[in-house]
Amino acid sequence: MSIEDKIKEQIKDNKILIYMKGSPYEPKCGFSAKTVQALIECEAEFSYVDILENQDIRQTLPNISDWPTFPQVFVSGELIGGCDIVTEMHEAGELKSIIKDAVS
Repeated sequence: MSIEDKIKEQIKDNKILIYMKGSPYEPKCGFSAKTVQALIECEAEFSYVDILENQDIRQTLPNISDWPTFPQVFVSGELIGGCDIVTEMHEAGELKSIIKDAVS
């Protein structure tokens, strides 16, 4: 399986997925930590991929998602965005409803 196929399968198989630096328990950058916190505050059950441990994913994902930076949050197979967008959506109350729709 190519790395592109692996990424597409990860996105398809997980309702809520974050590609981040580190893990939700031990984020390795402030943007990843802030994004994870927004997901947690929305009571989201989510999967994650540590791009620091997966350099092939780190290099390939931006070409697939057309998004250059990390973290990247996908909900129901769609890229929601990175830290700034996820934080804005959370503060506006939109993130929780998107998550609720994804898991129901």
